[in-house]
Amino acid sequence: MRFNFFKKESVDFYIPVSGKIIPLEEVPDPVFSQKMMGEGIAVMPEKGDIVSPVKGTVILVAATKHAVGLRADDGSEILIHVGLETVALEGKGFNVAVNEGDKVSAGQLLIEVDWEYISTNAKSTITPIVITNSQEGKKQYVFTEEKEGTAGKTVLFTAAAK
Repeated sequence: MRFNFFKKESVDFYIPVSGKIIPLEEVPDPVFSQKMMGEGIAVMPEKGDIVSPVKGTVILVAATKHAVGLRADDGSEILIHVGLETVALEGKGFNVAVNEGDKVSAGQLLIEVDWEYISTNAKSTITPIVITNSQEGKKQYVFTEEKEGTAGKTVLFTAAAK
């Protein structure tokens, strides 16, 4: 039997929607690209709905249904913001499948999305995934080198205690 007393536990966060993975710095919105809300990464969705990237608890469901916040079991807080300037859609194109306080597992449905409606009526379908408490500096986040991902299967980033 081997003990790993000094091994840092890490948590994998999976891509919440299938598509092209892009650096947060390339998101055409300064709130995200300048990391005002925290570290992160983004996805240009190709198909499918938004699923939970990790096991945790729903801590925010935007009234306009365009965003959901999660607290992973490791304490990382994640905001999944579906599209850009989608708050103006007032909930149209979204069907939220969870409520604040719900426990979720990785791969569980969070939001059904009408991508055709979003692409026609919003600035962009680019979906930033932001670690809103990354500035606390308690964890180290390592982002994937992958350029494409499959929802619930491709690891988007890993979090480990510093």
